[in-house]
Amino acid sequence: MKINILKFLIFCMILFNISCENDSEKDLIDITPVTLVTYNNNVKAIVDSNCTTCHNDPPINFAPMPLLTFDQVKEAVDNRGLLERVSSEDISFLMPSGGPRLPQATIDIILQWNTDGLLEQ
Repeated sequence: MKINILKFLIFCMILFNISCENDSEKDLIDITPVTLVTYNNNVKAIVDSNCTTCHNDPPINFAPMPLLTFDQVKEAVDNRGLLERVSSEDISFLMPSGGPRLPQATIDIILQWNTDGLLEQ
């Protein structure tokens, strides 16, 4: 009988040690560093492929300004409503003109660029 109790206690101790873990809340949170969105790394390619057909130098199709440089695109965000135009659901206000609307993931990159401070590099 003593041998059975001893075996049971050893089994319980082994089981207890196996099931012990050192989990902390910090281990459960994704701490992947967020990369800052910059004009050169993220936004320029979006503008070049979606906007410069009209927003060239000189602008065509009634585009009011070129969007070829960092300063021009930043100016459009700061003073010309670029964020509102690319985010709009209203087809008459939407850019690119005539649609289709940019994918939301693409719009989110431009919005994040603004949130991150409109950094060039």
